[in-house]
Amino acid sequence: MPAIKYELLKTCKQTGARLGRVTTPHGSFETPMFMPVGTLATVKTMSPEELKEMGAKIILSNTYHLWLRPGHDIIQEAGGLHSFMNWDGAILTDSGGFQVFSLSKLRRIEEEGVYFRNHLNGEKLFLSPEKAMEIQNALGSDIMMAFDECPPYPAEFDYMKKSIERTSRWAERCLKAHKRPEDQGLFGIVQGGEYKELRRQSANDLVSLDFPGYAIGGLSVGEPKEVMNEMLEFTTPLLPADKPRYLMGVGSPDSLIDGAIRGIDMFDCVLPTRIARNGTLMTSQGRLVVKNAKYARDFRPIDEQCDCYTCRNYSRAYIRHLIHTNETLGIRLTTYHNLYFLLKLMEKIRQAIREDRLGDFREEFFEQYGFNRPDAKNF
Repeated sequence: MPAIKYELLKTCKQTGARLGRVTTPHGSFETPMFMPVGTLATVKTMSPEELKEMGAKIILSNTYHLWLRPGHDIIQEAGGLHSFMNWDGAILTDSGGFQVFSLSKLRRIEEEGVYFRNHLNGEKLFLSPEKAMEIQNALGSDIMMAFDECPPYPAEFDYMKKSIERTSRWAERCLKAHKRPEDQGLFGIVQGGEYKELRRQSANDLVSLDFPGYAIGGLSVGEPKEVMNEMLEFTTPLLPADKPRYLMGVGSPDSLIDGAIRGIDMFDCVLPTRIARNGTLMTSQGRLVVKNAKYARDFRPIDEQCDCYTCRNYSRAYIRHLIHTNETLGIRLTTYHNLYFLLKLMEKIRQAIREDRLGDFREEFFEQYGFNRPDAKNF
């Protein structure tokens, strides 16, 4: 049996969106699914028990950060990442490539890998496809990501072409270096920026290597939403229908719906937890910044249509007070709400696919959320 199995359960007649099921060594989950991000083996301020309570089935952790702290050798000695962090659901680890290219201003890309400096202490480091596989094999995640270059946006065509060709060569090296294919699935990453020709070339290269799943990278990096959706519409049909498709780094409500409509199965993003720490909340009526003075005497829940723990028990006024006084409980409550909101949104998307009405759901959601207003504020 392969480590990762995808089963198509239903195709929405209205939009073509997919309802599926991904089975991993640590359980299965229905798709489309949002993955909370636990960069350092923890989703900030949340316990594993709370994540389960809100419906999370898979979380993401970061290869680069865990390599630096505490070290993949320590996590391996602890019995792997699941044991180390007391999470018995599925885990996806990214390759570390995005962090190398986003956190380190001093880096040198060579065919063998990337030379760069530790963003914490300036130490010289080297990360290659083989090293990324060694770290992720030690972590023991259910889904691993191939090591790729994350090109800047925008990038010239010639640079992007060389980049995707190198990424394809690195992908092949990752497959050869992967030591645990029986219990860890390795996904390839399609790059190519806003160039359809290069997206096609990258997808063809990776599909020929027969990965158990595929990610679409290099989107949600500054390009307009219209460009992202256009690239998704072009790219997803190039990927195998019997394997999961993962859109990396996307977590705004509108993009989750639009991504699902375009055939995406899995999403992740730090957005819901990051904005929660600043007192910004996702609600059925749109964005709510609870720090604002107008909520000082507002004793309603964050979202009157939400049944999460936060909304059942605490008022806007109280949460505003906690955020303003830097009390940890405040960001725990806002983080819980935002993650619950997105996980519940994915549940509604899956139900709409079952009922062949995802297009109608999108219109209703956008209208209520306020995306259709000229003054709409997104995240």
